[in-house]
Amino acid sequence: MGDFAVKYNGRIGFGDDRPAGVELPAMSDYAKPPKSLLRKVGRAIADYEMIREGDRILLGVSGGKDSLSLLQILSHLQTYAPVKFELGVITVDPEVEGFDPVPLKAYYDRLGVPWFYREQPIMEDAKKSMDGDSFCSYCARMKRGIMYSTCRQQDYNVLALAQHLDDLAESLLMSIFHGGQLRTMKAHYRNERRRYPDHPSAGVLS
Repeated sequence: MGDFAVKYNGRIGFGDDRPAGVELPAMSDYAKPPKSLLRKVGRAIADYEMIREGDRILLGVSGGKDSLSLLQILSHLQTYAPVKFELGVITVDPEVEGFDPVPLKAYYDRLGVPWFYREQPIMEDAKKSMDGDSFCSYCARMKRGIMYSTCRQQDYNVLALAQHLDDLAESLLMSIFHGGQLRTMKAHYRNERRRYPDHPSAGVLS
């Protein structure tokens, strides 16, 4: 199950399922993630060996509930996981009306995670360059390219995204009905010494 399986006196636990008397360091002033999510994410991380000792993880955060929930979960797991890892966050601004992630900067500061903010006029680029794709597919591909390059520039070896089990199921159905293929996104991919991307929420239903 990999070294992320949390071991206490010969037991293996996932998420926050720890024996009585094992105390955690003090947390920041945000809400502690529920055990139901911690256990599912912890098991997915362990089963697919998504986090290893010394990893530098860059989490894609849009400001929505899925990515912010995963940020809280990973921040919490940092306090007691058997492996040490670093965590940063990145937001790609597609420069569309109404999208303003800047108010979340104070929240990231309280968590003590570095925030990388990248801007790209993806909507305007799509009008010029999109060929046969849906806008959603084009936007996702462009955003991932920006996140990959930021990982390389800032020396992060893991890119984490917040797609969960519903997203994997939706991806499978789209492949079946639109592509005639039985496939979906993987829990994680490997590219040289980096892992692009990890989906720690792969075991979570929304």
